[in-house]
Amino acid sequence: MRSEKQSTTIKTGENVSTPSSPATARNDCSITPLTPSPSPRVEVRPRMACPFSVVIAIDFGTTSSGYAFSFTQDSEAIHMMKRWEGGDPGVANQKSPTCLLLTPDLRFHSFGFAARDFYHDLDPEEARHWLYFDKFKMKIHSTSDLTMETELEAVNGQKVRAIEVFAHALRFFREHALKEVKDQSSSVLEGDEIRWVITVPAVWRQPAKQFMREAAYLAGLVSPDCPEQLLIALEPEAASIYCRKLRLHQVIDLSMQPITNGLELDVSRPFDSSFRQAREQLRRSRHSRTFLVESGTGELWSELQTGDRYVVADCGGGTVDLTVHQIEQPQGTLKELYKASGGPYGAVGVDLAFEAMLCQIFGEDFIQSFKAKRPAAWVDLMIAFEARKRTASPGRTNALNISLPFSFIDYYKRHRGQSVEAALRRSNMNIVKWSSQGMLRLTQEAMNELFQPTISKIVKHIEELMTKPEVRGVRFLFLVGGFAESPMLQKAVQKALGRTCRIIIPHDVGLTILKGAVLFGLDPTVVRVRRCPLTYGVGVLNRFVEGRHPRDKLLIKDGREWCTDILDRFVSVDQSVALGEVVRRSYTPARLGQRKIIINIYCTATDDVTYISDPGVRKCGTITLDLPEPLPPPGAVGGAGAGTPERREIRATMQFGDTEIKVTAVDVMSNRSVRASIDFLSN
Repeated sequence: MRSEKQSTTIKTGENVSTPSSPATARNDCSITPLTPSPSPRVEVRPRMACPFSVVIAIDFGTTSSGYAFSFTQDSEAIHMMKRWEGGDPGVANQKSPTCLLLTPDLRFHSFGFAARDFYHDLDPEEARHWLYFDKFKMKIHSTSDLTMETELEAVNGQKVRAIEVFAHALRFFREHALKEVKDQSSSVLEGDEIRWVITVPAVWRQPAKQFMREAAYLAGLVSPDCPEQLLIALEPEAASIYCRKLRLHQVIDLSMQPITNGLELDVSRPFDSSFRQAREQLRRSRHSRTFLVESGTGELWSELQTGDRYVVADCGGGTVDLTVHQIEQPQGTLKELYKASGGPYGAVGVDLAFEAMLCQIFGEDFIQSFKAKRPAAWVDLMIAFEARKRTASPGRTNALNISLPFSFIDYYKRHRGQSVEAALRRSNMNIVKWSSQGMLRLTQEAMNELFQPTISKIVKHIEELMTKPEVRGVRFLFLVGGFAESPMLQKAVQKALGRTCRIIIPHDVGLTILKGAVLFGLDPTVVRVRRCPLTYGVGVLNRFVEGRHPRDKLLIKDGREWCTDILDRFVSVDQSVALGEVVRRSYTPARLGQRKIIINIYCTATDDVTYISDPGVRKCGTITLDLPEPLPPPGAVGGAGAGTPERREIRATMQFGDTEIKVTAVDVMSNRSVRASIDFLSN
């Protein structure tokens, strides 16, 4: 099957990178793809029984995190984590705030409520030396050049490598979860009997997914030698997997409530009653930590025929993530119809709007100074706002009170020489009042102003998605994630989309992703087809064709004319790729004795590109093939010296249908496996 006439060449070598334009020196060695394979081929993987005894999923959220687990011999029972110590009264504490506290000498101190409460109780002078991190997951989404060296800033301004902060948090969950699994398990569990699942937003790129995996290795969840023990689950996909199991009494159907001219017939009563119903359900479920799921698909799906499509909108703290699935009956597997979309407009947007409002009233310089000098009091103020934010609803007539920490009032008086009340009067902000009890009173208008920008972006994004040809005619929209608990968001989505599709909210909406992640760990083959978020490929040389190729791409090598920098596609953006589908390429080392082949990977968000130097194409990672010492040919006397050595063929196999891109390779002549790795973090 080797084709010597094959005329494409990839430039690479021991440690070189492909030049992005021909002006760069071209004295690097070359390797030649021997067998181009234009499209992925399917290698059908039979559904295997889960080889692990227990699956533990960690939902690592922007504002709150949690874990759940299931024993494979009783996979219909999902055990949620215990109530956290120091949880907030009146809130279901099956998740913990994503806050981490390090001591002044950078050692782990605490996570979650414990970190928050300890930090809050520190003396202000002492607090300045401690490192408190919250909402730090957002940084991974917003950093365009994420590496192992990327840093996070603590509330006190001190910086620490992000990978260490994430590893501390994952290590905490590992210890917590293992203790609880051991309490519930009669047998002694070995480390290799556990499959770990970590959730990430579907809109995250490959570097961010790899970053989470590296943090899990550093935290000791699994060893890099057993990568298959850890799965990265996509948040809306996990929610979708769980939604398949829902029964009718486990959901609120917002579309059942009538709306006329954008106003409810009976001002907010049906809305409030359904919300009360959900609260009641949540209250009851708080005491039981084991959820039973359907063994097949739930009743909701009995209305769906094969080919019916639905959208899952995962509205979290940091991101909103949309995925479009089609259910395949009778096996109940899922097929992604449109690439994941969304963006950084989660509930944190409302917090940022509140901070901007404070800057408007008290001055940005004062707020920045207060955050730096009284970090614990600032965290306190944001906790107070968070609690009130959760109670905001569209039908509410009375104002929401937020108590300002005493140190805020005192610091403002000393800093500005006047009272907080005077500042409010001077700001002319009529929608925020001051109460004699030392509280900010936010009117309904003020709350609308804080929520509106974030909610508008979410609704607009869902509406735009609904117009895509692949998505038109969708029957169900599932709202999941912590922000989906907000009546403000529910009402806005109901008003905008209630007529076009059924809007379904699972009762335990904040735990949907966590339960789905456990189900994904039990059977990762449940999502059978995914869509590529980007076009991926490598830079190659092709025969130069006069008139078709530009002259500045001409390279003359050994008397032959080549066109450089051509993008050889592995997969294209929005292409459907089935689980188990592979892309194969064969390469041959340029020199005898070459020990390493490094191939640069390029990506782009469109498909109409020809060269790796085109606008929008960027180098995003590398594939490294570590070549073993070649075996002497049969019958060779004295080893490798006899006769002309055969050209070695290294066959690389890439998988794009999983939640992460994977690569394996084999030395064809000896049939020995070649160490192959793919790296998106060291750019």
